[in-house]
Amino acid sequence: MSALAPLSLGIDVGTSGVRTAVLDPGGRVVSTARAPHPAPRAAAVDARDWWSAVATCITAQTAALRDLGRSGSDIATLAVDATSGSMVLTDTALAPVGPALMYNSKGFDAEAARIAAHCPEADHITQGSNSALARALRLRAAAERAPAHLLHQADYIAAKLTGQGGRSDHTNALKTGFDPEGSHWPDWIEALLDPELLPRVDAPGTHWGPLDPNVAQALGLAPTAIVHAGTTDSNAAFLATAPLKVGTAVTSIGSTLALKLVSDKRVDLPAMGLYSHRLGDAWLVGGASNTGGAVLAHFFSGEEMTRLSAAMDVTQPTGLDYHPLLTAGERFPTNDPTLAPRLSPRPASDVTFLQGMFEGIARIEAQGYALIAQHGGPRPTELFTAGGASRNPALTAIRERALGIKVSTAPETEASIGAAKLPGLVRQA
Repeated sequence: MSALAPLSLGIDVGTSGVRTAVLDPGGRVVSTARAPHPAPRAAAVDARDWWSAVATCITAQTAALRDLGRSGSDIATLAVDATSGSMVLTDTALAPVGPALMYNSKGFDAEAARIAAHCPEADHITQGSNSALARALRLRAAAERAPAHLLHQADYIAAKLTGQGGRSDHTNALKTGFDPEGSHWPDWIEALLDPELLPRVDAPGTHWGPLDPNVAQALGLAPTAIVHAGTTDSNAAFLATAPLKVGTAVTSIGSTLALKLVSDKRVDLPAMGLYSHRLGDAWLVGGASNTGGAVLAHFFSGEEMTRLSAAMDVTQPTGLDYHPLLTAGERFPTNDPTLAPRLSPRPASDVTFLQGMFEGIARIEAQGYALIAQHGGPRPTELFTAGGASRNPALTAIRERALGIKVSTAPETEASIGAAKLPGLVRQA
């Protein structure tokens, strides 16, 4: 490693590809890189493609560092974030023993019935036909040979980096059934899955060990670089966006609306789509509504929204009681799979109609944070916002009225930046 200040590498494994970010000790972004996932080899998901994209992206990242007069050997720490609930079974050599399953796969009714028969809590996070544990049971049933490790997507990449499997973090293991408060897997899971398959679970940012020397050489990294326990993509995005202190909140308004709030108390309401991840000494409470930018885009183009927003008088509420949805079904702060979109009456003015939708989205956001407070969490004292729709000034003003707090645009939102900050999370704890 050179005499220059050591760097930290964050690896974000997303749905469409991989992004990396390198930070200096002050948390400033030095360089970034990205690489798409390879074209699928077959209809089934092959976890080896995840690793291929990561290797390609790291190679591009080290090239970017060389252009800046640095090198991959300056990287001292690494951490990985990835999609929550994506997983694969591997053998001891980390070779997949069958196809992987992604976070959005569902329809595991038989597995859900088995979980319901053993899990003592009807509203446990593992319940349901699209739960991560149900996905794990399907993987075990479909394994082509005896597996040794159940690895979430981030676990798999970290295992490939270190050459050691069998480890996960609190946040990725949560939806598979791990209890981050008691720091154990519940006993009843052993009736469903061989406990030897379940990973040892550590706090995000935990020191896991150095890179595999062969991997380090192939990727242009120092074999002394340390891999740290990772987290989920949404948690990494929070760490990129805002400080991890109680009362800090981030609302992301992309196609849907998602909110996260740092709490000193765990708040879990699975029946309401609300649950907490353990990060450092705090809890990151989060929920996601089906409202958001997708329903706005259904009615208006971006140019139309800009024009109509400029004509709004946001100080005068429309009085419309909208719950903007594309189709029936809501998950948070109301969990009702039959809830119909509420977008009538539609006024003659498109300005008023769009403002009514903005007000509906703001109302849902405020209700989400109020729900957390009702169950012992804090109210937001500092709120950052991210996502395409969040950049609309009229929507921001309406949200500030509904929330009673200033809304600040997040300076950074890339999950890879948050992953790069994870090793520092342990140093601060």
